[in-house]
Amino acid sequence: MDIDVKSWLFDILNAISEIDSFFVDVPQEFSYFQHDIKTRRAVERNVEIIGEAVNRIVQKDSNVHLTNARKIIDTRNRIIHGYDTVSDEIIWSIVMSHLPILKIEVENYLEQ
Repeated sequence: MDIDVKSWLFDILNAISEIDSFFVDVPQEFSYFQHDIKTRRAVERNVEIIGEAVNRIVQKDSNVHLTNARKIIDTRNRIIHGYDTVSDEIIWSIVMSHLPILKIEVENYLEQ
């Protein structure tokens, strides 16, 4: 595997781990997330990092297939360019539904 792709996969894994760390000592509940602006912004920043890394991987190596890659990239673009249209519900849905799948896929690629 290309060293850049491997580095970007590690970046994704690190960003997911950081998001997970925000909910170690607090409830993993939407209401907590929604009312804690620091956590929301930190999660959004990590979703941006994940989206950029996925975008770079997709452009560099067509053999790496990540579920919902296009949606992840689009979300990153929306956070950056359409920040006023990003809903807490969408970000929370990504954290709860999509990142666990992405984490498994990234770990599998890194084990190869």
